[in-house]
Amino acid sequence: MRTALSIKFILLLIIVPLLTHQLTKTFLLTPIIRQYFQNHEQVVFINKDLEEEAFQELSHYEEILRFQGLIGLRENLTDEEIEEKVKHKATEITQEYRAHGIDSIGNVFADLFSIGAFALVIVSSRKEIEVLKSFLDEILYGLSDPAKAFLIILFTDMFVGFHSPHGWEVILEGVAYHFGLPENQEFNFLFIATFPVILDTVLKYWIFRYLNRISPSAVATYKNMNE
Repeated sequence: MRTALSIKFILLLIIVPLLTHQLTKTFLLTPIIRQYFQNHEQVVFINKDLEEEAFQELSHYEEILRFQGLIGLRENLTDEEIEEKVKHKATEITQEYRAHGIDSIGNVFADLFSIGAFALVIVSSRKEIEVLKSFLDEILYGLSDPAKAFLIILFTDMFVGFHSPHGWEVILEGVAYHFGLPENQEFNFLFIATFPVILDTVLKYWIFRYLNRISPSAVATYKNMNE
């Protein structure tokens, strides 16, 4: 009974925010944002980085046309024909980046709605939270000592280990693209230099404060495996 209730609550925590995100973005936010872009045709790029990226893409396309003509991969085009193709490509790029802007702005507000839905589920499900907590505690502390040590090492190596900066870079780039934010190398370097350290400190405190008291043999196994 407790297992079924816990799984049901976990699914609820996942499905409700995702469903809220999709419904609000598709039926509420996207139509409003698209209408704004249609009424303001001069708005194409939501930040300067995207504008520079589009410029580089269009310039590269024009250079490819001329290069392929020079080496015989396509028939030589006149300047007027090249200009016509570049204009057509510019229209495609404009539509692409406007769509990306609409999608990114929609993601910002849809994510806020999702967070609100998630918080509402949490606030209205205190009993389910207690059941889930006891269920997870039973699973975690029911693991063998080597299994506990393996999970701790896996988590630390993945998020705070030697190779973790590359993973954090991918995550930060994905978040920036999701929200249509310009890439900020200074912020990325600062985040990667500080957040994994904080995470590592919290994990070590948890091991020292809780796991060492509840399962000292698991801590000893972890230290031996980590050496």
